[in-house]
Amino acid sequence: MFRAILFIFILLLPHICLAAETRLRFVTWRADHPELWDRAIADFESQNPGIKVVREVGPHSSTEFHDLVTQKLKNNDPEMDVFFMDVIWPAEFAAAGWALPLDRYFPPAQQAKFLHAPIVANIYQGRIYGVPVFLDAGMLYYRKDLLEKYGLSPPRNWLELVRQAKYILSREKEPGLVGFSGQFKQYEGLVCNMMEYILSNGGSIWDEKKLKSTLHLPSAKEAVRFVRDRIIGEISHRGSLAYQEPESLALFTQGKAIFHRNWPYAWEMSNDPKKSKIASRVGVVPLPEFPGGKSAATLGGWQLGISSFSRKPELAWKFVAFMTGAEMQKRIAVFAGRAPTRKDLFRDPDVLRKNPQFQSQFETFIRAVPRPPTPVYAPLSNIMQRYFSSAIAVPNSDIDELARLASRDMNRVLDLLRERIAP
Repeated sequence: MFRAILFIFILLLPHICLAAETRLRFVTWRADHPELWDRAIADFESQNPGIKVVREVGPHSSTEFHDLVTQKLKNNDPEMDVFFMDVIWPAEFAAAGWALPLDRYFPPAQQAKFLHAPIVANIYQGRIYGVPVFLDAGMLYYRKDLLEKYGLSPPRNWLELVRQAKYILSREKEPGLVGFSGQFKQYEGLVCNMMEYILSNGGSIWDEKKLKSTLHLPSAKEAVRFVRDRIIGEISHRGSLAYQEPESLALFTQGKAIFHRNWPYAWEMSNDPKKSKIASRVGVVPLPEFPGGKSAATLGGWQLGISSFSRKPELAWKFVAFMTGAEMQKRIAVFAGRAPTRKDLFRDPDVLRKNPQFQSQFETFIRAVPRPPTPVYAPLSNIMQRYFSSAIAVPNSDIDELARLASRDMNRVLDLLRERIAP
């Protein structure tokens, strides 16, 4: 009898263990360093016996990943517990009731340990909805060896960048070499790139106080025309119109671009001899400006949020706290080259030894410009993406008319927002 009971127990043991196991679903994008995240999840599981983190990997593109996450949230999916948010999503997710307010878990005293800008980006109507994991800001990477070869200093303004690129191209005569590589595909990255040109020319994408588009104003149109005629038209190539971050960085690391716009992580990738043909020959400086303007870098970065529909919010917070803690952010900085959001890590000797560029980039990080936070950012971004793509892709595009139509469409969206918040 005892043997029979023991035999049945052994047969049922896997099912008993499975039933006792608590699962936490983590929805994330396709990472550049998957082994880093795999190790982090394994460490969390080892510190929390009985917890199994199920990682659902979505697309690399921010736009496509947004579609995946919002579809789950619209469906009140209780299986998704923790998810990544781009820096522009918290207001949208908060207004829709999709993201769980984190104030009781993440009080002001803890928020103060983080850089100010990414914290502000996660606040909507006085409540906080995400915890920043790493920070992004647009940077200009360049072939240090080529600039030194021709006695050139890194360009301070966009016109100078074009002149330098054309000068080097005329002398190198290397097949396939281009002057500039950026992100010009129709997706959210295009908005980030174009906003940097517009802001550095004294323009803006919309007036946050009046809730009116400003894309039709001369300063904004001049910047767009410059990208079409001088960047795409003279020193890049039409293939860049299909580039997101991975493709544009690959061109640079293959030694096929003189200048390259990207986020901080590109430093680690471009200086890794296993991944880059130009390792140790790369420099990085703030993005250029236009005459009379100021250098502008779009604030980027990713945060972790908790679904309002999660059945395990306490466990979800435990995971978020682990993934955004000092040790995990240090790992991300050291092994992936991602800039941390915790202030103290910018003084950490291990972080600075691996990423000495963080010292000179710190001013850019704290001055980076966020895209205006609004719960209707998604439709506004879609309008801007279509406008920018059409304007820079066609050599003789009517930018005046395209800008007028984009402003008209943006104002229709902003009018709805104004009516919603009117007293």
